[in-house]
Amino acid sequence: MTDSSHLGNTGLQSYATATYPCSYLPGKMARSEVVAPNDSIDNDTYARLVAQGFRRSGTFVYRPHCDLCQACRSIRVPVAAFEPTRSQKRAWRQHTQLTSNIIAPVFSVEHYALYIRYQRARHAGGGMDVDDIAQYQEFLVASQVSSLLVEFRLPVCGQEPGMLKMVSLIDRFDDALSAVYTFYAPELRQSYGTFNVLWQIELARRLGLEYLYLGYWIDGCQKMSYKSRFNPHQLLINGHWQSAGTVDP
Repeated sequence: MTDSSHLGNTGLQSYATATYPCSYLPGKMARSEVVAPNDSIDNDTYARLVAQGFRRSGTFVYRPHCDLCQACRSIRVPVAAFEPTRSQKRAWRQHTQLTSNIIAPVFSVEHYALYIRYQRARHAGGGMDVDDIAQYQEFLVASQVSSLLVEFRLPVCGQEPGMLKMVSLIDRFDDALSAVYTFYAPELRQSYGTFNVLWQIELARRLGLEYLYLGYWIDGCQKMSYKSRFNPHQLLINGHWQSAGTVDP
């Protein structure tokens, strides 16, 4: 790593990685700015870092730091002002029968099996479709901040829990939630992803929080385009959060 620098009043240092092939835009090279040491990051410090455009993968905290591209923009939804579109309302009604159960991040064979199904169906060849149990735990179970794991299931059937349909990992701060990762049953004609974001917005609203952070919206990446459909939303541009244009329902 090269190009070390200090991160304002956090007392932490960051480093820029060497370039590597971009996972989102074919033909592009990417770099990341990585915070070190990551074991010095508590919940309040991480909340400040998220507001500056950082994300985490397990205990690895980073943000894009590319030389010739600024396509990745941190995106957040002000939950009090959010208004669902007609299609989002349909997605909510479609999956409103799902039950939710909030627990601490923990390894579960059932969760892991759904994760592998999701990766092989939706992101085959991306590397995560062959994650072993240790890699899965490092990515989704390991956390040094306040995190929630949410199970979404069909209603209880007899004495057995309902079928697991979706799992979501969320970080909680004093003023916001941050969506870390969600995976779900890869079924046709479902809207689990949209429903999940709506559910997280509603959770943030019930908790009296101001924002839901959705990670990065990436200009030119179809897989990330759904994030800009949650309106109003804000993008982090040149270090400042700015209201972005809306998308027609």
